[in-house]
Amino acid sequence: MGVTFGVEEELLVVEPRQGRPLAAGAAVVQHALDALDDDSPYPDDAIEHEFKREQAEIGSLPCTTTDELTRQLIELRAVVAAGAAESGAAVAAIGTSPFKVRPTPTGDERYERMTAEFGHLARQQLTCGQHVHVEIGSRDEGAAVIDGIADWLPLLLALSSNSPFWQGHDTGYASFRTVIWGLWPTAGPSGPFVNAAGYDAAVADLVRSGAALDEGMVYFDARLSAKYPTVEIRVADVCADVRDAVLVAAVSRALVVTAAERQQRGTAPQPTPPQWRRAATWRAARHGLTGGLIAPRTRSVVSAREALASLVREIGDALDESGDRAVVSEGIERLLLEGTGAERQRAAYARTGSLTGVVEDAVRWTGRS
Repeated sequence: MGVTFGVEEELLVVEPRQGRPLAAGAAVVQHALDALDDDSPYPDDAIEHEFKREQAEIGSLPCTTTDELTRQLIELRAVVAAGAAESGAAVAAIGTSPFKVRPTPTGDERYERMTAEFGHLARQQLTCGQHVHVEIGSRDEGAAVIDGIADWLPLLLALSSNSPFWQGHDTGYASFRTVIWGLWPTAGPSGPFVNAAGYDAAVADLVRSGAALDEGMVYFDARLSAKYPTVEIRVADVCADVRDAVLVAAVSRALVVTAAERQQRGTAPQPTPPQWRRAATWRAARHGLTGGLIAPRTRSVVSAREALASLVREIGDALDESGDRAVVSEGIERLLLEGTGAERQRAAYARTGSLTGVVEDAVRWTGRS
């Protein structure tokens, strides 16, 4: 059995006709859980509420193949979509709401403390990401892996970019979710950590400073999961097209496997300066795949195609080992030719002339099998 991986997706709960965010997340989650069969393989926490009542979250089981992951995401999306319909709502895998919105905090003591402590930053947050969990052998290995994959995470963001609209406007960004999410004081590029002790010390410093209320509020682009024996990669926008979500997950697993093997051999490259990684993240959020990206090994701006080719070379052995080379190569080529979710949203707006049309299109893609 190979290294397992899984995906969590934050979905936006919207009105079924206008597409505006709807504070019905609790009802959506409850109806979805009620619809699960008694013999369903999914536990109750496979469908959960989120920080805002305009959201619902799904989480796959650990998977060994991309086919297995694809099937689970389709099944879980369908269950939540049915729960949304029962609640007079719909769900969209979209990084930000195109409409102006004042999101509603979920009634939870921890969320209430977050809002009280972080003020408008917490009140305005309504963003939806994709989190990929990849199995690791130990926390020491995981901390070293986070260092090893850090330079490549902006390319994952570019592949997943799916949030060009914010508060009624086209922001000019491919992933404006990255900009808004990056306002949290613990979000974004991090490290280097070297080992678990270094990671734990960094987290403790952030909690002690008040930048995070607890370990769960440490929003690094990649972090050690507090719940599972995994590295959790959090840099990506949620993807409307399941194929894009699975592509991001397959690349994430290959990056983790590659970094772990290099760490074991003692051939891991030296970590790059944090300002460089911030710059690379900004370029990916700004342009997606429509402009130049920063190539990790040369730190030069190159075409998206060239940057992604370097990514495939970096993880090639891991892709061959998992059998994911075709999935990744074909997925990257499809996105380069057809565009990411951000370009799909802009095309929907150009076609329909309305933000409702953008959300309707995202709802349709979310429900495709």
